[in-house]
Amino acid sequence: MDRELFKKLLKNAQLNKKTFGELLGTSHNTVNAWGSNGRDFPYWVKSWLNLYIENKECKELKEIIRENVCKD
Repeated sequence: MDRELFKKLLKNAQLNKKTFGELLGTSHNTVNAWGSNGRDFPYWVKSWLNLYIENKECKELKEIIRENVCKD
C-alpha cells in the first residue's frame, strides 16, 4: 500500500491519522511514519480500514432500515 491509498482509505473511513492511531492503541507519530523513510505500512492496515469502512456502511444501512421499515 502506498501513502495515497492510505490517505484515500482514511478519508473513506472518515478518520484522520490521530483518530486511527487512537483506535489502534498507538500514537499519531507511529501512524504518520508509515510509508515514509523506507518504512512500509503494516500488512494488515489495508484490510483493517476496508473492514472498518464496510462495517460503518452496514451500520448506516441498518439504521436507515430501522427508521424506515421497522416502524412500530
